Formats: sequence, structure tokens, C-alpha cells
Amino acid sequence: MFSFALVGVLGLVCQWVAWRLRMPAILFLLLTGIVAGPVSGWLNPDMLFGEMLFPMVSMAVAVILFEGSLTLKFKEIQGMETVVWRILSVGFVVSWVSISVFTGWLLDINWHLSLLFGAMVVVTGPTVIVPMLRSVRPNARITNILRWESILIDPLGALLAVLVFNFIVAQSTGGNEWLAVILVFSKILAIGVALGCGAGYVCGWLLRNEVIPAFLHNVFILTSVIAVFAASDTLEHESGLLAVTIMGIWLANMRGVETENILDFKESLSILLISGLFIILAARVDLNDLAMLSWQALAILGFVHFIARPLKIITATMGTSITWQEKTLIAWIGPRGIIAAAVSALFALRLSQLGYDNADLLVNLTFVVIIGTVVFQSLTAKPLAKWLGVIEQAPQGLLFIGASVVSRTIARELKKNGFDVMLADNYRNNVKQARMDGLKVFHGNPVSRLAEKELDLVGIGRMMGVSQNDDLNVLAVQRYVREFGKKRVYALPSQASQRKSEREQVSDDLLGIALFSEDATFSKLASLIAQGAEMRTTNISEEFTFENYQEKYGSNAIPMFVIDARKRLTILSGLPTAEQVPAGSKIVALIKAVEKAEEKKQEATKA
Repeated sequence: MFSFALVGVLGLVCQWVAWRLRMPAILFLLLTGIVAGPVSGWLNPDMLFGEMLFPMVSMAVAVILFEGSLTLKFKEIQGMETVVWRILSVGFVVSWVSISVFTGWLLDINWHLSLLFGAMVVVTGPTVIVPMLRSVRPNARITNILRWESILIDPLGALLAVLVFNFIVAQSTGGNEWLAVILVFSKILAIGVALGCGAGYVCGWLLRNEVIPAFLHNVFILTSVIAVFAASDTLEHESGLLAVTIMGIWLANMRGVETENILDFKESLSILLISGLFIILAARVDLNDLAMLSWQALAILGFVHFIARPLKIITATMGTSITWQEKTLIAWIGPRGIIAAAVSALFALRLSQLGYDNADLLVNLTFVVIIGTVVFQSLTAKPLAKWLGVIEQAPQGLLFIGASVVSRTIARELKKNGFDVMLADNYRNNVKQARMDGLKVFHGNPVSRLAEKELDLVGIGRMMGVSQNDDLNVLAVQRYVREFGKKRVYALPSQASQRKSEREQVSDDLLGIALFSEDATFSKLASLIAQGAEMRTTNISEEFTFENYQEKYGSNAIPMFVIDARKRLTILSGLPTAEQVPAGSKIVALIKAVEKAEEKKQEATKA
């Protein structure tokens, strides 16, 4: 019991350390497992779990694959750049085949194992790519290509690995007769696809028609995943992973089915499973086997990084407008992650049971590739990006926490002035209205795990907490201060905190920089907009100075931003000074309805 509990505690510590250092958690989880297992001998998973080890690992991998497949939405693939399409097709095959051939030749192992190894290490995954991109901060084109590759190739790579594994199982069951192998493989495919599609449709229909109450959605889906996995494996061994992967893809693309809340729950569950699973799997690594590989393991790591990855990117970017500097960095960044580790350990266990010699090599080699690519690329990617000159310049875009009428009104004016804006909100109506206004919006909690993976921050350099929920603004400040820095996170003053005593108020250190003015609360801004106030950009010149602006608008304007002559945006915290607004700059402000009425009256008098 103590050992089991300590695995959970160590997993949590690893996740926290990774969060603080802004590095992939998988690195710390694997290293902790190796120290706890083969190095110290404290953790022996085979003795701890006994016969339950394989079923437990299988169920955990099934949930992880289902959660990954829920992110594969066909509508997001449409319109993708040619490069991403090529990476997911031709480049995908080139990388798989080249790694498989080299591994089989170097180690002289069964070609089944080399093909499976190639399929497992062809994936990258957002859990390792996104932290690296946030640290390196390459330009928008590189970031978009790498980010979308990781999101889409994760479930696709897992699906390829499952299919290759099922083919191996079919051959071991059907003997050397190809007809028997094809029949068994077809049976695995048929049952996996049929159960996956059927379960996906039934679950989607029940959710869409509200047959299942909202508070049971997450438990219902989790139970369904486990049931489908068990049923499929009972009907035909090794078809369960394929079934749950297909089920997730079906649910993700079914009309009228909202998967955001399910994803939130599955992400939390996946973090728990991944943390414990990787410590347990790494504890099973045999350091003697790893030492015997020595130079072969390093040679495979070098081939994956220096040959297979560049070959994949060269094939995918041939004939495109991407510069050689961008191609070089894209080819350099390709760390392996969660899916590779989870699937390799599961398949190694099963193949050992089927009598395959050297099956444990899959885990050892995969862990070497994961640790090697994550560590090496984390240390070298940023210096390389600086040397190549593809680091993103100080981004001027803004992330709005909340997509209410206040956020939309401000964001529309900034967009007119040529600045990138991204809104994030969990309320469907707000998201829908923002999209109708032509604004980029993320549907989900901006401080969720999903936002860390899917919220597109390319070109975004500052955060504005303008949600009607003061607590969410505070949370967002804490979440994005490590993303943008202390001087680039802002939040509206909380009207509630202004009424509280000093004992009840939130510390100023946690609130971020106050937006606009001390009394510019959400309720005040929303009220002014409801009364007809509008955003307006005013040019300041030699003829119309800042003093003239103050005389004209006075207290009827709430200045929010200053755009200088070089089109740099300054977010105001308090009233601007004449030095902040020289000739050639612009003031972006919310103009009250009173001032608008006076202007119309003056225009009518002139007429």
C-alpha cells in the first residue's frame, strides 16, 4: 500500500517540477522510475502488481489513446498547409520505413519488431512539443507546423502502431500461412472498427439527446471506454486498442456532441495514469540490457534525430516557400513523448508472452529515444533558433480572458488596427458571438490542461484578464505570468475586492497590472457599452495634440491603449501623459454615449 501511494506522490512531484521548469513531464517521470526501480531496487512492479500488471497497463493505455484520439477532428485538418499534409502522409511513411530498416539492420532483430519500433517512435505529441515551443518561441510558421504536426500525428501514430502490432499478433496466431494471417488480421480490424464506430455512435447519440445527465457524462464515457476495450479484446485478442481509438475519433467528429468537458476530465485522468504508468514502466527497465546495447542505442538515437527526421521534413517541404533556416529548425525539433512510451511498454509485455525474443528491447530503445530527444533538443533548440534567426520577435498580440461583450468590443477595435487578438472563454454563447464577429476564439477554460495544448499563442505576447469572473482573472494571471512575464499580464480591477476589507482582499502580487484605471471594472465597462459607448481610435498630431484630445473628450473617454508611430502597442494602466502620446501616435479609447450625442448635436448645428 505504501509503495502504491508513493508512486502517486512521486508522479505528482514530477508533474510539478516539470511545470516549474517548463519542461516535458515525461522526462522526470522516466528518470524517477529508473531511479526507483533498477537503480535503487525500491520499486519492483512485477512483484507489486503480479498478474494485474498487464491488465492495468492495458487499461491505462486504452484511456490515454482514447483521450488522444478525441483531439483528432477532421474539420481541423481541412485547409491545413501543404507542409503539414505532407508530414502526415509521405513524411510519416518515410520516417517509419527508414527507422525500421536501420534498426532491423543494426540490431539484426526480427523485422516485425523493427517495424513496430519504427511505428512507435514516429510520433511526437503536444505534451512534449508545446513546452519546447514555448521555451524556444520560433516564428509563427515554424510554430504552427510543429504544433499541428504533434496534435495530428499523435493519434495517427498510435493507430499505425496498433495496426502493426495486430498484424504481428495475427501472424503469430495464423502461423506462416499468409491466408490465415490475413484472415486473423481482418478479424481484428473488423471487430475493432465495428465496435469502435458502434460505441462511438451510441455514446454520441446518448450525449447529444441528453439521455445521460450532465453530471454522469464523464463517468459514462470512462466506463464505456473500459467496457468497449474489454469487450473487443474478449471477442478478438488485441483488437481493444483499435476499438477505443476509433471510438474517440468518431466521438470527436460527431455533430452536436460537445467533447470539451469530457476532454477536461480525461486530461486529468490521463495525467494521473501517465504519471503512475511511466514510473512503473521505467522501473521495469533492465539496465544490463540497456548497457549491452550501448553504442547501438546511441546510433539509433542519432539516426532518428540526424537522418530520419531531416529526411522526413525535406520530403514534406520540397517545393514550398519555407526557407532553409525554417526547415532546419523544424527538422531539429521532434521530441518523442507519451504515446511512444506507453504503447512500447504494453506491446513489449504482450510480445514477450507470445514468445518473441528481444521484445523488451522495444522499451529500452524507446526510452533511450525519448530521453535523448527531449534532453538534447531542449538544450540545443533555442541557441540554434537564435543562430538561424527564426526566433519570434516581441509579439504584439493579446490574449483576452473571456469573450464577453467587453472583450469583443475591445478586441474588434484592436483587430482593426492590425493587432492579433485571441479570446478564450468556456461559455458557448460568448464563443459563438466572437466567431460571428470574426475574432479568433478558444472554446474552453483558459487555465485548463486543454488550453496548454491547443490554445494558439502564436503572435501573442500579453494577457488581459477581462472576464466577468474576478477569480478566473486572478487564476489566469498566475497561469500566464510564467508564459509572458510579470510585466505583460494585466487584469481589470475587481469591484468586489474594492468593497472588501484588507483582511479579505487578494494580494496585489497576484492581481497583475491593473487595466485602464482603478475604477474600470467589468460591470462599469459592460454598463457603458450597454448604454451605447463605442471604441474609437484617434490620431494625435501637431494640429490635434494630446491636450486637445483631453479638452474634447475629458471624462467621457476611457483611454485604453496607445499605438506609437512604429505601430507598437502600449496597454494603459491609468491615464496617459503627454509624453506617452506624442504626435504621430494614436489613442484607443472607449467613448461614452454622452460624448457621442454631443458630437452629433454639434454636427447637426453645423449642418
